[in-house]
Amino acid sequence: MNVILELSEKHIEQLHALYQAEWWTRGRSLEDTKQCVSGSQICIGITSGHDDLIGFVRVLTDFTFKALIFDVIVTQVERGKGLGNKLLSLVKNNERLKSVRHFELYCLPEMLSFYEKHGFSTNVGEVKLMRLTNA
Repeated sequence: MNVILELSEKHIEQLHALYQAEWWTRGRSLEDTKQCVSGSQICIGITSGHDDLIGFVRVLTDFTFKALIFDVIVTQVERGKGLGNKLLSLVKNNERLKSVRHFELYCLPEMLSFYEKHGFSTNVGEVKLMRLTNA
């Protein structure tokens, strides 16, 4: 396994395929995938020995106050091998993010215990998620 910090065209296509396998990312176009990768300040991939993308995470950040973690994803056949843990560790220990005060992410209820093991908490005071859909 190798860690990559830039995705090749091949890796972006493989990421798009990973997205199509999950309900929460299914329907993203290849162009959407390219745009979200290029618009993220930090992208981290894990590749197999054959240079196939098997795990990915991206971060939007101001490098000071907040780093919002998105799209922690591992291919189905590689799950249960610690790659999700590795991806989060790579984000939390990224040199470019060392001054960030808060790492934040969206989380489904069934994933709470996974993220709690990494120090994340739902204790954010009275903060509520708000959304405006841009039609």
